[in-house]
Amino acid sequence: MGKRLKDNLSSAYLDAANRLNGRNARKRIVAYVESYDDIFFWRTVLSGFENELRYFEVMLPSRHTLTKGKRSVLMNLLSENVGESMIACVDADYDYLLQGVTELSRTVNHSPYVFHTYAYAIENLQCYAGSLHDVSVAVTLNDHKIFDFEEYLRLYSEAIFPLFVWNIWFYRKGIYGKFTITDFNRVIEMGNFTFQTAYQNIEKLHRKVTRKIRQLQQEYPDAKESYLAVKKDVKQLGVTPATTYLYIQGHHLFDNVIVPALKKVCDKLVRDREQEIYHNAQHIVQQRNELSSYNHSVEGIIPMLRRNVAYTNCEPYLRLKADLKGFLDGNNEE
Repeated sequence: MGKRLKDNLSSAYLDAANRLNGRNARKRIVAYVESYDDIFFWRTVLSGFENELRYFEVMLPSRHTLTKGKRSVLMNLLSENVGESMIACVDADYDYLLQGVTELSRTVNHSPYVFHTYAYAIENLQCYAGSLHDVSVAVTLNDHKIFDFEEYLRLYSEAIFPLFVWNIWFYRKGIYGKFTITDFNRVIEMGNFTFQTAYQNIEKLHRKVTRKIRQLQQEYPDAKESYLAVKKDVKQLGVTPATTYLYIQGHHLFDNVIVPALKKVCDKLVRDREQEIYHNAQHIVQQRNELSSYNHSVEGIIPMLRRNVAYTNCEPYLRLKADLKGFLDGNNEE
């Protein structure tokens, strides 16, 4: 079956189509993303830039290839085709912090038509510390603040930051096989989350990180100067000891740090609300009805996190918006 023209769009083709629609028609800009999971996020971002002059259509590069996360495939496909009417929207991964060490990193950082999250991935933004209390409220309909997510993630970030810099050092040196992102994730594994052990686990994490750093310092005794240079550079790129969690692998943060903590917090909030209903009900029928109504209103944690858009004050998101504004303002001047 032959490929349709729509499957081979280029910016030049879209430019021509936009001109054919006449001066008064809104310009169509196609935004290609890496996977289905990304469409909602990029639609939310780009909606804020739609007006009487332009609109966006967010789509996958091919309806025939559904391989997820193949950013290199996306880049290869779009390398000759992007332009003012066609952009690529990707997770930054480590490519932002690699600052052009690899060809893919050069494209992500320097192409005017490729936009990235600055944070490692969309999941990191969905796990923005300042939004997690609101997520727990949305899940449980209970606005009682029983856990300080912002302090927890700040302490977690500060504990892992020195080892994170080492991980970036290995990737920039092109010897990441010696200390892969998987190796890094293994060291920063937090174990089971409970209210009683949350901060003890961070102390344990500190000790694990310190042990690993000592090992790396022994194995690479001449790395001190270049390590400090990488540390200074990543800070200039926006990574601070307090916000490291935004730049580690998104799936690891989401699945192993945030969801376990949110589950414990939300379970407690639900139990507290149920106890309140038990206590305040006038009779058994009212109690049963109120409990049934409440339980039907409780939402799932993961779907709620996936739909979390309360990261608008987050530094990486603000930088992404500034990039898009600069691109579109330049577009309008022509």
